[in-house]
Amino acid sequence: MGLWRAKIAAKIVLSRVPVPRILLNKLGVFRHGFNAQAQYAYEVFKKHYDLVRPKPGFTSMELGPGDSLASAILTPAFDGAGSIQIDVAPFAREDVEIYRAIADFAEAQGRVPPAIGSVDNLSDVLKICNGRYLTEGLASLKSLPSASMDFIYSHAALEHVRASEFLDTMIETRRVLKPNGAASHQVDLRDHLDQSLNNLRFSDSVWESSFMANSGFYTNRISCSEMIGLMKEAGFDVEVVDVRRWDAPPLPRNTLAPQFRNRSDDDLTISGFVAVCRPI
Repeated sequence: MGLWRAKIAAKIVLSRVPVPRILLNKLGVFRHGFNAQAQYAYEVFKKHYDLVRPKPGFTSMELGPGDSLASAILTPAFDGAGSIQIDVAPFAREDVEIYRAIADFAEAQGRVPPAIGSVDNLSDVLKICNGRYLTEGLASLKSLPSASMDFIYSHAALEHVRASEFLDTMIETRRVLKPNGAASHQVDLRDHLDQSLNNLRFSDSVWESSFMANSGFYTNRISCSEMIGLMKEAGFDVEVVDVRRWDAPPLPRNTLAPQFRNRSDDDLTISGFVAVCRPI
């Protein structure tokens, strides 16, 4: 059995046993990113901020913040007015020490983060930072007022949006952006099982089933060219600012499900990309 098969089997089992997800997360299972690490969170935010360069007083939104609400701290530290973090479930850790460490790291870089030293819960951290944490995915995005965000970003999150909801997610992202706003997205197209394309081995009837999609390893399998096309369809001008590639497709075509065997070599060698989207 290949490593990727073993991971699928383990996650299917663990996703259905009565063990708190927070415990599994601490053990490295069902990890929702690395945003709880101060330097990592700061560098991710700064990367997307530098690509967009919103003006002081900007409003920000992070799609898929994962294990921490670092952008709530970092938005005011970068002279923003407030932020929203949207996810499909409450994955963010509530340990205030995580957020103090992020604030301390930002201060060490010459930023002025909010003063959160005296608070002892995540709710108060968000109040001080003028942040909002919404955890109903696309429904949360649809609840926001139009043209209310200056800066939207995601980092290794868009590949986890359900394929059936991807276009709607882009349409709603376009709706909530101000006309002169911008979104920056870093997308990881690898399978999140063995850093390959093993997710393309499965038919839609298997991979998109609720059973598989709710087992902790789902990626939507939308290719780079398809994803850019959906962003454009939603009303964005798309600038691809970085592309990461394998030297050759990581799997033989005959191991892929029939629907993926005709993908271009270009798409099959792209492991990830960064795109900046601006409203047309």
